[in-house]
Amino acid sequence: MEIFGLEFFAIAGFILAAYAVIANDSIQTLGTFLSSNSQRPWWILWIFASGILLSALAYAYFYGDGDVAFGRLNKLPYPEGGIQWWHALPPLALLFLTRLGIPVSTTFLVLTVFALSGGAETEGVMTKMLIKSALGYVVAFGAGAVVYLLIARIWEHWIGETRHQTQGSLWTVFQWFTTGFLWWQWLTQDFANIFIFLPRERTEINGEILLTFAPGVIIFAALVMVLMQAYIMYTRGGEIQKIVLAKIHTTDVRAATIVDLIYALILWYFKGISDIPMSTTWVFLGLLAGRELAISFVTSLRTQRSAIMDVSGDMGRAFIGLIISIALAVGVPWLATGQMPHF
Repeated sequence: MEIFGLEFFAIAGFILAAYAVIANDSIQTLGTFLSSNSQRPWWILWIFASGILLSALAYAYFYGDGDVAFGRLNKLPYPEGGIQWWHALPPLALLFLTRLGIPVSTTFLVLTVFALSGGAETEGVMTKMLIKSALGYVVAFGAGAVVYLLIARIWEHWIGETRHQTQGSLWTVFQWFTTGFLWWQWLTQDFANIFIFLPRERTEINGEILLTFAPGVIIFAALVMVLMQAYIMYTRGGEIQKIVLAKIHTTDVRAATIVDLIYALILWYFKGISDIPMSTTWVFLGLLAGRELAISFVTSLRTQRSAIMDVSGDMGRAFIGLIISIALAVGVPWLATGQMPHF
């Protein structure tokens, strides 16, 4: 069955992935932005975020030769037999996990089934994704720990003492700039988790064969994601937002700005290492873990026990998501086709 020239399961998988990925992962980038701008109308925040999303799509399409996944799907081609029903199960599981407020890695939950069921062409991609994501967590943890060990004693106390005071417009401008930069970096990483369900065309450009998306596919995808972004903004982030709100001073525009800037720089760095997809969730959790532990060590804003329990809980939920990802990626295709996936 086809709808608008797209396979039914391709559309179903895309819609499920688009909502689940935006609802789960975008809180990493927009969570502090939402919490520190809670007094503003939701539609203003939606226009801002959607404008950057559409700009990123347009930039990738016109300057990336039609590849809006920014090269992240180079080693994960569209399945030869098209999207099957079992390809749509991981984003469906992600939808339920998101409703439960579990910060799972959408990269692993969505892409793993493609990486392990693609045969020899995708063999080894899963291992590379794990290594790159683990390295991202370590780097982010180290960056968060070092920065906040140096600044937390003065910075966080200053924020705590002045958090009820009206902040100057300069901080607002700085935060919106860093949020825009971070949102763009996140989109270049996680567009792959959504667009992997949509068909790509083999196009020859300057003698090189590239996998590109048709204009109609891009327009359809843009409309779906913008509408879903509106819902996320209207509900102020949903259940996943509670992870951000549980951290120290994340509702303050100054604290949120520093977190966003560090996170954006880390994603920008890893984007240039390789085109292998990575878990931005692990990077985000690593940054928050290093930050919260550093704050607990050098200030009295929270106890070390509380910080350790908080960090352990976040990573525990992320690990559960990884186990579910691998179980779905291995079990479902095997049950459906009788063939064991390739690691």
